[in-house]
Amino acid sequence: MMKSRFALTGLAAGIALAAMSTTAQAQEQWTMTTTWPDNLDLIEIDRHWVELVNQLAGDELQIEFRAGGTLMPGTEVFDATETGSIEAAGDWPGYWAGLSPAFSPLATTTSLFNGVDYLNWIMQWGGWELYQEVYGQYNMVYLPYGITNNESGFRGGTPIESIADLEGKRLRLSGRDQGRVLEQLGGSQVTLAGGEIYQAIERGVVDGAEFSTPGVDYKAGFNEVADYWSVPGWHQSASVFGVMINKDAWDALSEETQEKLKIAAQANLAWSLAWSERESTEGTVKFIEDGTEINQLSEEDLARIQEITNEVILQGACEDPMHAKIYHSMISYMEHYANWRDISVPYNMSRVTDDLPPLEEIESCMNQ
Repeated sequence: MMKSRFALTGLAAGIALAAMSTTAQAQEQWTMTTTWPDNLDLIEIDRHWVELVNQLAGDELQIEFRAGGTLMPGTEVFDATETGSIEAAGDWPGYWAGLSPAFSPLATTTSLFNGVDYLNWIMQWGGWELYQEVYGQYNMVYLPYGITNNESGFRGGTPIESIADLEGKRLRLSGRDQGRVLEQLGGSQVTLAGGEIYQAIERGVVDGAEFSTPGVDYKAGFNEVADYWSVPGWHQSASVFGVMINKDAWDALSEETQEKLKIAAQANLAWSLAWSERESTEGTVKFIEDGTEINQLSEEDLARIQEITNEVILQGACEDPMHAKIYHSMISYMEHYANWRDISVPYNMSRVTDDLPPLEEIESCMNQ
């Protein structure tokens, strides 16, 4: 009898210890912020992922999310995550191109990937591993969890009807590679935070500016200060967003919890692409209703932009091995996917792939 009681007591103690362990894990908290303030709609991509994680992994992890600028300036979130001052931060990789040019194509491409290309590449063609390789150099794990398709294009007080109109224009533009293309087209790149664009256009500090998709741009109020809209947004044919996670904080999670965060990121990729396309459609309708004049670049102009883009890709590849590795992976994907994509016209993913920079030239840069 005593033996039975001892066994039961031991079992009860084991259950209690397990419960205490679960409770302790449930009390774990992460602090996460983002580069986006509350008044920029891109923050919804971050919020949606946090909501998914707190639902899927709530027993093990709860994330307290703070809007950009409430804990620190958006420019400081990279260092804060790297050092572990915070556990996580949402970002757009292109903001860190000053640290490494490899961040630029992880964020967006000029006249190359569309949103579905990024989805395919990340999920099935090796993109995921390249994000880990680049961010891993800075003590971080990276979960790409947001995709927006082609961005709006330039907005301003004067029309841009052709690339000839870019000559001498001061334009707000994000991205190192994008700036290089613009310079060869005769314009000059101005770097401004998203929250500064409205006043810069209004006061004539810049001749025009790009920011994001039509839905995001409309909610930022650009219809109030920009009468003209030049399309398509060749400078960012699609964009990726994600969460930087401090490596030590990530390693402290169980494999099961890590997997839940990855599942939430994958779900958010699909949600964000559909969400942004709906928002883009509704935003476009509102811009038109407000009298915005839309100017479409010609096929000849877009072909010239593609030529310059190819030159810029090769230039960057020869300057930095990681930059070359990423573009080599991207263009290899496009050439491989073209075997199916090109014979499924007009029901394909609508991207021509016969005018890309040659893989052999990128490889020659990689082997230098």
